[in-house]
Amino acid sequence: MRMISAADVDRTLDYAALVETLRTAFRDGAVQPVRHHHTIERPDGAASTLLLMPAWNDLVRAGTSDGGHVGVKIVTVSPDNNAIGKPAVMGLYLLLNARTGEPQALIDGPRLTQWRTACASALAATYLAREDASKLLIIGAGALSRFLANAHSAVRPITEVRIWNRTAANAEAAAADLRQSGLNASVADNLDAALGWADIVSAATISSQPLVKGALLSPGAHVDLVGGFTPTMREADDETIRRARVYVDTRAGATKEAGDIVQPLASGVLTSDAIVADLHELARGEKPGRGSPDEITLFKSVGAALEDLAAGIAVYENIARA
Repeated sequence: MRMISAADVDRTLDYAALVETLRTAFRDGAVQPVRHHHTIERPDGAASTLLLMPAWNDLVRAGTSDGGHVGVKIVTVSPDNNAIGKPAVMGLYLLLNARTGEPQALIDGPRLTQWRTACASALAATYLAREDASKLLIIGAGALSRFLANAHSAVRPITEVRIWNRTAANAEAAAADLRQSGLNASVADNLDAALGWADIVSAATISSQPLVKGALLSPGAHVDLVGGFTPTMREADDETIRRARVYVDTRAGATKEAGDIVQPLASGVLTSDAIVADLHELARGEKPGRGSPDEITLFKSVGAALEDLAAGIAVYENIARA
C-alpha cells in the first residue's frame, strides 16, 4: 500500500486534467451510499463529528485485469481545534482494489478534498461561466482559495483575481501566494464593488449570513458557492437565487445539506423544478448549461463521494506510472 502525502498529491495532479477526470466520473457515475455522520461526544461537553464517505466504480473493467476501485474518505470535524492551533477538519482517503479488497493507497484527505472541490467548481464553470470570463472574485481567504483560483484559471481566461476576506491581512496573504504562482491577484477592499466587477464569483466561507448580494451582480456573472455545507450556512441572498439559473453538484446532497438551496426551497424563493441540472445531467448532455451571455448562473456544491474516488484513482495511477 502506498502512503501519499499532500506534497505527492500536488506533484501528481493537474487542474485541467482533473477537471476532465471529474467530467468523465459524473458522466459515467459511481455507487455512492449515503455518507455516514456520527457525533462523538466528549466528557468536556464538546463534540466532534466523524464522517465516512464511501464510493465505488465498476467491479470489472473490460479488457484489463483491474477490478475497479473502492474508496472511502474518513473525516473528523473538531470545531474547537483552532484553540490549540490545529485544523478543525482532518482526514484520510483509503483506496482499495474492488475485486480483492486489497488496500492500494492511503492519501492525504484534506489535500485531495481541496483539489477535487476546486476542480468540480471549474467543471461546472465550463458549462455555466461565459467563455470570455476574465475577472474572478474569491470570497474567503482560506486554504481552498488558491485552489479555486487556479482551477477556474485552468478553464477560463482569467486575467485578474481579487480576494475579499473579513480580515484583510488574510486576503493579502492569499493574494501574495497566488502572485507567486503566476496569477495577477490583489485584495478587494470593497466587497459590494467587487461583486459588480466580477465575471465569476467564487465563495468559500462558513458564513451563516449571505455575502453575495444578487442585486449587485453584473449581467452574465457566474456564482460558484462552495463553502456552506450545512442547512444553516448561507453565502448568497435570496435575490441571487431569484436572478440566477440554479445548478448543483448533486440534487440529493444540495437539497438536503446546503443552506443556499435548503433555505430558499423552504421559503418558496426556489422550487425543486427550478434547479436546472446537476453535474451528472450536465456531463451527460441531458440538461442545458448557460443559455445566453447576459444570464446569471449559480452553482452550489456540497461535495460528492465520486469526486474523491475519481481524484484518488487519478493520484494513485499517476504515481504508479511515474
